[in-house]
Amino acid sequence: MGDFSGVFYTDTEHSIKLLQGSCIEILNNQFAENTFDMIFADPPYFLSNGGITCQSGKMVSVNKGKWDQTKGAAENHKFNLEWLKACQRVLKPNGTIWVSGTTHIIYSVGFAMQELGYKILNDIIWYKRNAPPNLSCKYFTHSTETILWAAKNSKSKHYFDYQAMREQNQGKQMRNVWEISAPAADEKKFGKHPTQKPLQLLNRIILASTSEGDWILDPFCGSSTTGVAATSLKRKYLGIDMDEEYLELSQKRLKEVVTLL
Repeated sequence: MGDFSGVFYTDTEHSIKLLQGSCIEILNNQFAENTFDMIFADPPYFLSNGGITCQSGKMVSVNKGKWDQTKGAAENHKFNLEWLKACQRVLKPNGTIWVSGTTHIIYSVGFAMQELGYKILNDIIWYKRNAPPNLSCKYFTHSTETILWAAKNSKSKHYFDYQAMREQNQGKQMRNVWEISAPAADEKKFGKHPTQKPLQLLNRIILASTSEGDWILDPFCGSSTTGVAATSLKRKYLGIDMDEEYLELSQKRLKEVVTLL
């Protein structure tokens, strides 16, 4: 990859790059078509509505920042269409994308994928065995997220390491319900992102759908769990985020992981 604007951090030796800015603008203006082998995206869930949740036994606000505030269903869907279209353009013909979300956005994401001509391969139910309790006692406890796995289009011949997934599942076919705990404390030692994903989840996704040396993109990289997993598994990584605080956190985590290679 050549020169880019908005570069926050780069490690040429290990094929790591962090860019600061809007992923829609960056992908549309700085990248050629058919660049990336795999994309993992954890877009805004539009959950910051003044509610409360439980964290480490304490009642805390669900507000995560302006980036997570809803602008209404129509505008939220328009945003999902725009970033998914930008990702589809830079995805290789046989590449795949994984998108994580709660009920607040995942139906919009799925519909946008259908509108754009993606081929939806699986819906993964991520079950969080250590999910926080529901404090209002008016709902069932939220303990899952949905991850949609899709190929670039109907002509794609996507890569799937069936054997590796079977080996991880005691020699049986892996099903689409994954029981994985939320990130452990040692994954947050440099700080934490409010929607940080566990390393085990990204390790599984990357091993299932990529080969060593493949390019992996995370357009909403946050604390770069995707990058930590990609680098440790000998893949190339490019992360994009608008928030300098989270890019600094990403840089710390990525610098540590290369020392362990």
